[in-house]
Amino acid sequence: MNPPSAAERLVKAQAKAEILTDALPWIKTFSGATVVIKYGGNAMISPELQQSFADDIAFLRFVGLRPIVVHGGGPQINRMLERLGIESEFVAGQRFTSEEAAEVVRMVLAGQVNRDIVSRINQNGDAAIGLSGEDADLMLAEPTSVLVDGQEVSLGRVGSVKRVNTAVLNELLDAGRVPVICSIAAELGGKAGKPLNINADLAAAAIAREMKADKLMMLTDVPGLYADWPDKDSLISRITPDELRALLPKLDSGMIPKMTAALEAVDAGVRQVHVIDGRTAHSILLEVFTSDGIGTMIQEGEIA
Repeated sequence: MNPPSAAERLVKAQAKAEILTDALPWIKTFSGATVVIKYGGNAMISPELQQSFADDIAFLRFVGLRPIVVHGGGPQINRMLERLGIESEFVAGQRFTSEEAAEVVRMVLAGQVNRDIVSRINQNGDAAIGLSGEDADLMLAEPTSVLVDGQEVSLGRVGSVKRVNTAVLNELLDAGRVPVICSIAAELGGKAGKPLNINADLAAAAIAREMKADKLMMLTDVPGLYADWPDKDSLISRITPDELRALLPKLDSGMIPKMTAALEAVDAGVRQVHVIDGRTAHSILLEVFTSDGIGTMIQEGEIA
């Protein structure tokens, strides 16, 4: 095959320049904005998607945004529990986390998954810094329970976030750092060294809430929110919080916790929440820096 001609190279270069100029209005609009990104699902499994995600985060920082990454690691935790012979228990459909399992969660999230994400982002510089919710009491939580036949039943070392150390996060962002936070927390008033496992969607929403973030972006394994799942033609591009509240009882059970967290964030002052498909390479850039976006945006006020 012959190498491209000078004219063909020029056309390709012009196309790249056009993409950059199309993104310029959005770069100007969101420069300085604090953006919390919940990272999870299949985007964490594929090496290609892992790198495109890391490149997106580095790009956000270089064009003047203030990204905060919050992640879980369910598949990695499950594999380690299986290897160690620790059985997973469920209460009312929710995972019960024993003290033994909580130690595994901490080991996998803080010692493996967090390190991998940080190192990938830092291939584009040295900005990313890995954190656990236990560091500097970044997230303080209380144990949660569920109702079973009218009785409160403990979920073990599972918690809900009550406080976020925003001062630490603002110091890091002001210094040009990218905080990468794994979703475990210290227990409010509890014993030292006993972590609580936090749902990553809820952890991201709590951090976005307390940081008064401009955007919360939640990566999922679906293209966005559907009005009538599994009808793929019912994908919603934009929706108001009131419209989402009305739709909530009809949603798939797996989407309800995400959308509840999204509503809590918007109600607390987060300007926009985006639900996007993490299986699409560079989905974050497509959602932030293009007119149409690719997922579902939840925003207060009337949406044209």
